Amino acid sequence: MASRTLSHARRDARRGASDRPVGQRPPQAATGGRGRPVPFVGLARQHATLGDELREAFERVVGSDGFILGPEVEGFEREFADYCAARECVGVASGTAALALALTAAGIGRGDEVVVPAHTFIASALGVLHAGATPVFCDVQRDTGLIDPRRLDAVRGPRTAAVIAVHLYGQACDMDAVNALARRHGLFVLEDAAQAHGARCDGRPVGSLGDAAAFSFYPSKNLGALGDGGAVCTSDSALAERVRQLRDLGQRRKGEHVVIGYNARLDGLQAALLRVKLPHLDGWNAARRAHAARLCAGLPPELVALGERAQTPCVYHLFPVRHATRDRLAELLRADGVSVGAHYTPAVHRHPALAGLPAGARPVALPEAEAWAREELSLPMFAELQGTEIERTVAACAAACERLGTASGGGADG
Repeated sequence: MASRTLSHARRDARRGASDRPVGQRPPQAATGGRGRPVPFVGLARQHATLGDELREAFERVVGSDGFILGPEVEGFEREFADYCAARECVGVASGTAALALALTAAGIGRGDEVVVPAHTFIASALGVLHAGATPVFCDVQRDTGLIDPRRLDAVRGPRTAAVIAVHLYGQACDMDAVNALARRHGLFVLEDAAQAHGARCDGRPVGSLGDAAAFSFYPSKNLGALGDGGAVCTSDSALAERVRQLRDLGQRRKGEHVVIGYNARLDGLQAALLRVKLPHLDGWNAARRAHAARLCAGLPPELVALGERAQTPCVYHLFPVRHATRDRLAELLRADGVSVGAHYTPAVHRHPALAGLPAGARPVALPEAEAWAREELSLPMFAELQGTEIERTVAACAAACERLGTASGGGADG
């Protein structure tokens, strides 16, 4: 089981990560939101450090006319496949497209069911529906929010063809357990790695842990484009070739359309920009982990931090905490100048768009997913977050929890 918090990180942070104790409110972090707000994400800071390289990549694409697929996409595909320890990478238009095309290429569609965690972004389920299959929701672990392998058998049925393992928040799922069940029952395993670029499980990178993996390069991701983008990684060359055909209008070669395909290609410009960013990813992830350690060291005990297993160190695409009165906590933090977000509410199976799913797609009880949807709040997290902003965040959290405790005696539902 995962530990409740980053205990070692807390200890290290307390040994002098900052001149000022992390939990102490700095002068500029007074209540009422005075001072510059703490942003939830700061892409402009990242791009400012890469400005010359990004402009050079832009000019290279403009000068080559390689806007649709082409050498920049091929170059990024080689580099990202190597990074993920996969034989193949196929650039596509988005993370949602990556999910749908990977499932379709695996032969999964109408009449099939795909198990999806009930705590995830709706795109995990939409990818299944776009492939023509039916998502069936599985409950998640209380401490990590990841799919609970112990509950997979309970929702698996005779029509189950695949499992989507969502590496949520930047932490890899228990892939040994997921893969073991899949092997017993002949299921296709698709990693949803949209939030986990660079994460590892027992030393192996996500993207190499299942039959295929779907990535998103939405701008705020750990590896983000300057627009939409995605990729499918796999070591199955035949599967990769089918994804290539599907993304490009079903073409095997120019003008030869062999399957009913889609216009779901990665732009050459986005690939060029991603090639600039990829060499920096490990450093950015290390910075996110350091920020998480400082946050964990200073947060009040009323906030329940993400559980993290030693074999799956988190790269913190988001920094989630849980509190029984999440919405009121969010109001207080925003009033104090700290930007926050809720991920994901309602639970994915509660969205009106999925109301028409068969009754069996939603088990009678999904208590942990429902609890995450009620209680989860994401604090600011990005590589360029400043030390003073971390201090302001933990101080604002302490003040908010004190107010909430005084008002109602409430606390974390741990």
